[in-house]
Amino acid sequence: MLSGFFKKTKYINMPLESNRTQKKDPEAMVTIEEICPSIPDGMWKKCSKCGQILYKEDIENQGQVCIDCNHHFRMSASDRIQLMVDPETFESWEEELILQNPLEDPIYLEKLKKLQQTTQLHEAIVTGKGQIGGHEVVLGVMDSHFLMGSMGTIVGEKLTCAIEKATESKLPILIFTASGGARMQEGIFSLMQMAKTSAALGRHHEAGLLSIIVLTDPTTGGVTASFAMLGDIILAEPGALIGFAGPRVIRQTINQELPTGFQTSEFLLEHGFIDRIVARKKMKEVVTNILALHEEGKNESS
Repeated sequence: MLSGFFKKTKYINMPLESNRTQKKDPEAMVTIEEICPSIPDGMWKKCSKCGQILYKEDIENQGQVCIDCNHHFRMSASDRIQLMVDPETFESWEEELILQNPLEDPIYLEKLKKLQQTTQLHEAIVTGKGQIGGHEVVLGVMDSHFLMGSMGTIVGEKLTCAIEKATESKLPILIFTASGGARMQEGIFSLMQMAKTSAALGRHHEAGLLSIIVLTDPTTGGVTASFAMLGDIILAEPGALIGFAGPRVIRQTINQELPTGFQTSEFLLEHGFIDRIVARKKMKEVVTNILALHEEGKNESS
């Protein structure tokens, strides 16, 4: 499988101690590329949990999950949608919204434009409508690769619009969270999104509609303190960091050691904060079953 990836290694006779002072022959010198094997960039990936060096293609075939320790790597929004949504059924929404810079920081605006180019994302969330197992659903998928999935005015607006459209169309909504919290570059405007998204999800709930939240690594800060914990059903991926302030900040503040596994999805399940931990390869199956049960319940009640 790896044949052809390595160049032939050239061996060099090192000069004896007595010859080190002699004048070097430029034609006899070789470059480092000729000495070392050539390995294509991005071919290998190190697992942050077990430390194993893994073949990147093997990880991708497993849905961005370590084949040795089952560690769930952070996933892009596009890969998540491809994994969850039925082929050719996803329709993206609200991609035309203009970037906001309420504090008029030129460095921040430039950073956002650069991130748009490098990530191919409009903002830190992708919203739209699609089908999962044949069931129509509205989706909001956050992406930690865009400014750590922080929630600014555009993220809040896109998610609120998606929830409101789900309410109008009487559709369930599925939200995948991945965020460092509210976006500090937008100050109080980012904190306002906590109330805005929560209120929209509350109206969706009052309409008797289903909301499913899937917490992925990391889900912290203002996102955890708002819509992430307001779903009718709250699922989580294994080993995800979930909390408000991070464990390092808490440890330094209270000057005490924290319990083992503190703020992981397993810890939250044990303490009743979430309903179930679902492995990534099983996520579509579980969500499909939940949507089917909800649809069946609506049909029986009508």
